[in-house]
Amino acid sequence: MGRIAIVSAMHEELAAVLALMPNEHKQMVASRSFALGHLNGQEVVVVLSRIGKVAAATTATVLIERFGVEQVLFTGVAGGLAPNARVGDVVVATEFLQHDMDASPLFPAYEVPLYGCSRFGTDVVLSAELALAARSVLQQGLLDAATLQDFGIIRPQMHQGLIVSGDHFVSTCGDSQQLQLALPDALAVEMEGAAVAQVCHDYGVPFAAMRTISDRADNDAHADFLKFVSHVASRYSAAILARFFAARA
Repeated sequence: MGRIAIVSAMHEELAAVLALMPNEHKQMVASRSFALGHLNGQEVVVVLSRIGKVAAATTATVLIERFGVEQVLFTGVAGGLAPNARVGDVVVATEFLQHDMDASPLFPAYEVPLYGCSRFGTDVVLSAELALAARSVLQQGLLDAATLQDFGIIRPQMHQGLIVSGDHFVSTCGDSQQLQLALPDALAVEMEGAAVAQVCHDYGVPFAAMRTISDRADNDAHADFLKFVSHVASRYSAAILARFFAARA
């Protein structure tokens, strides 16, 4: 099997994954450090996309053009939009949409001009494998009681569905409610996935993504964010990806 890319927006989201690759070597391309190595015997390249859609699109393009990756996995955190997407849950995307794309009246709201669609689907098989790994890790109970209590996590669940992306950190109740009304099937909101999905669509490269819900995209979205990423989300990412690759071995 060819090389697989593992991408996150921030170092804190990826730290535990990089710890699983003690013998990686690094290459600098487009001001980004790409870590090449193996995870559970699978050849991988791991990189921080940085934050936002343009940065994510640049990273995805370099991964495909320079490193020849055959599949792309994105992992990190997101704000929960759907009522059942609670802090500590994991969302595996089935499709992505840019919630700040609006070229109306030339094109319908959310539609990407000249594509004829607003939503870009993830790879069905790759996403199913990722969802299976996520469900297994959540069921085994990765987090200790103190961590669960610190963040108010109760029986974390795995969800599959629409994730929306935009170059705006959704951190008020008003913004969150507006998105929920406009896109009632959206499970979560973040800032990179839709851009990576579009690039992978253009190149015909399978793409899958998972996001740990770090907040409810409301007025408390900033509270203990980095602590949550390091204590919960990064650990989820490492455990889920390790299970994902172990199942493929």
